[in-house]
Amino acid sequence: MNPQPPAPTCYRHPDRVTGLGCTRCGRPACPECLRSAAVGQHCVDCVRQAEGQVRPVRTVAGAVAPTRPTPVVTYALIALNVAVFALTAAQAGSLLDNDLSPIFRDWTLIPPLVGHGEWLRVLTAGFLHFGPVHLLINMFALYVLGRDTETVLGRTRYVAVYLVSLLGGSAAALALAPVLSSTAGASGAIYGLFGAMTVILLRLRQSPVQMLVLIAINLFISVSLPGISLWGHLGGLAAGTAATAGILFAPQWLQARSPESARAIGWAAVAAVAVVTLVVIVAAGVQRAL
Repeated sequence: MNPQPPAPTCYRHPDRVTGLGCTRCGRPACPECLRSAAVGQHCVDCVRQAEGQVRPVRTVAGAVAPTRPTPVVTYALIALNVAVFALTAAQAGSLLDNDLSPIFRDWTLIPPLVGHGEWLRVLTAGFLHFGPVHLLINMFALYVLGRDTETVLGRTRYVAVYLVSLLGGSAAALALAPVLSSTAGASGAIYGLFGAMTVILLRLRQSPVQMLVLIAINLFISVSLPGISLWGHLGGLAAGTAATAGILFAPQWLQARSPESARAIGWAAVAAVAVVTLVVIVAAGVQRAL
């Protein structure tokens, strides 16, 4: 009489007898090591291998699309702006007159001071705000625009577009605003997000009319109300629009042959906008120092 073959045991738990098996690799496995699949059941190793072979879903900008997008960068930028405002208000001892604080005095964009070597003002001025109303308006706009822009562009590109827009607003204010003007606020960066969202809508083949109307209304307000930096708004709008167009359209225009080359072209376009912005800042700063 032939001996009875041994009962199969789980490939991960040799001490467990099982009559089940993976429908993908055929190895015997206990219920703990199996997962339901579209056809039959797969072992945990096959499930892990299949997950590693799934290509990530990417947005039109080439960023990996998160399954549950959380605008972490937008929230961080809002928190940073609020923290800086709270610090200036504490130093000044007033919410309304927070511009009297030492930080405000040292960070705001004043063209002659930038020209005499205080170049960091072109960046720090973008995190200052004149009073709580100015802060609330800008942070609400950042919250509304930033969430979708960050999701489409991805966090790294979003940060790049935001900073390039901020510098673009500072460059225009430095070059074209009155010499003794004092410019502060995140408006330049936020206008850059207006431009970025318009480009995103065009790339997605959706109507940008509502966004264009919103931009026009805000520019009209900038012209109508005194004390608002129109040039800073226009500079941020131009820089943000150009940088985002470089990310979303330049790879098509240059006929990129792979996702990697498309991403490289997009980054090169953002870098080009940043270089132009910095050249304008240096040239304007030197001119204002004379």
